[in-house]
Amino acid sequence: MSNISSDVIRGYNDTMILFLLWEQPSYGYEISKQIKSLSEEKYIIKETTLYSAFTRMEKNGYIESFSSDENGGKRRTYYRITDEGRQYYRDKCAEWQLTKDVIENFIRNDI
Repeated sequence: MSNISSDVIRGYNDTMILFLLWEQPSYGYEISKQIKSLSEEKYIIKETTLYSAFTRMEKNGYIESFSSDENGGKRRTYYRITDEGRQYYRDKCAEWQLTKDVIENFIRNDI
């Protein structure tokens, strides 16, 4: 098996992003690197997918963005999880457990 299809994992991009923001704020490039690393390079999130997720989650109140000056004066947009985002993450984790339980009933391990 190669990489995970973006169609399969699309519903869980938010979950992965919120997981990474749970402990501390971060920015797009770092989040994409962490997703690639934690998935052992089985999933590489596209930049457009990542930033559309940021936009959607910010609109829904799950994250908030803020700018920070880096060394050298370069401005970078960071994202932090909100209380609503923490609850949404918990809900998505519960949904994943249910989804996994259902799909496991349709997976053949004998082929």
